[in-house]
Amino acid sequence: MGLYPKEILEYLTLSGVPRGMYSNIYCVDTANGSASNAGDRWKQPYASVATAYAACTTAQHDTILMVGSGTADTLAAAITWSKNFTHLVGLTNDLPGIGQRCRVVGGATTDLTVIATVSGTGNYFRNIQFYNGADADVDNGAVVVSGSRNVFENCAFVGMQHATPAARAGSYSLKVTGSENYFKSCMIGYDSITRGAGEPPELWLATGCSKAIFEDCMILCRSETATASPVKIDAVNLGLVVFKNCLFANTSTNWATSLTDCFTITATGTHYIALNGNNQLVGITGWADTPTRMYQNLPTPANTGGTNVAPTT
Repeated sequence: MGLYPKEILEYLTLSGVPRGMYSNIYCVDTANGSASNAGDRWKQPYASVATAYAACTTAQHDTILMVGSGTADTLAAAITWSKNFTHLVGLTNDLPGIGQRCRVVGGATTDLTVIATVSGTGNYFRNIQFYNGADADVDNGAVVVSGSRNVFENCAFVGMQHATPAARAGSYSLKVTGSENYFKSCMIGYDSITRGAGEPPELWLATGCSKAIFEDCMILCRSETATASPVKIDAVNLGLVVFKNCLFANTSTNWATSLTDCFTITATGTHYIALNGNNQLVGITGWADTPTRMYQNLPTPANTGGTNVAPTT
């Protein structure tokens, strides 16, 4: 039996969270919960997302409600979200990604290579920050999405938050290898740690990824190297990938370095990158090293639409 079935299920319906006939609801409160609690009522919350996830049943729209607080859910092991139609909702304000108080994190003690791998289908995540602060000299990232048809709304994906993994080419903040996933009002990457010699991407669209949509998202990075593009696309048949009303921004010391390209694209893949709506580049000069299959709806010249300079008055 999940958390207050009637009232909470009505709340979830009004909030746009999917539910079903057999849906259960579980509560996580990292500040006040315990693994020994029942997890099915506000006064008996679990202490971690992992404990609540273990209680969920796949494919019946079970939902985990995570209470926002100043205490993060610090993982002992990475989460593999392999269940289908199983949802995670942060009970905090709908701040778009950055600074979310429902945090699932890893640090230098455990040195996780990834915080979560979402391999299931049809899952919904909202108001959650995934943060990887590992310092080991290995590739690391925040989240890998290898499953299909998942939705992420108001989430933050913050990987390689130490200079050592941030210098490795195989690191990232978000890596997508599944198809038909949707990211709404999310923050991908961060601008506090400078990416080093390996020039890792913040967003990596890799083998298996296709038909992804990014809407109203911020892709942030910090780099002093002009060739360090924040988005990487492998030699993969992506189909159509859409970026709608997204901001791509690089920060550098004293604004000294503008990145040459936003996208690094391996040209042998078959793809169409649609820049729909009002996408914007800040601290980045051009869109891609291989823009052959990039399309945007801004006025000509087509190769400079969305790029910005600072106003002089």
